[in-house]
Amino acid sequence: MSHPYCCPNCKTNRSRFNVIEQTPIYVKLDPHSGTIVQMYADDELEAYHLPYKGPGIRVQCASCGLIEDEKTFIAFGSRSH
Repeated sequence: MSHPYCCPNCKTNRSRFNVIEQTPIYVKLDPHSGTIVQMYADDELEAYHLPYKGPGIRVQCASCGLIEDEKTFIAFGSRSH
């Protein structure tokens, strides 16, 4: 978070944001009830359970509410100088 942000939607907000840390919780659900049958650690995933590969941080504009990948806000912030 050492880069300037700018919202690509409202194009005016450069200072008020919500930083959302994404931490996956790996679970196996009962297909009928939806209850959690098993929880897994990162290194315990079964063969058909792929690990999360998405962004670790998402950003929400605190003015208009847009939620995007942090890279989007950084890219727009560097163009808007």
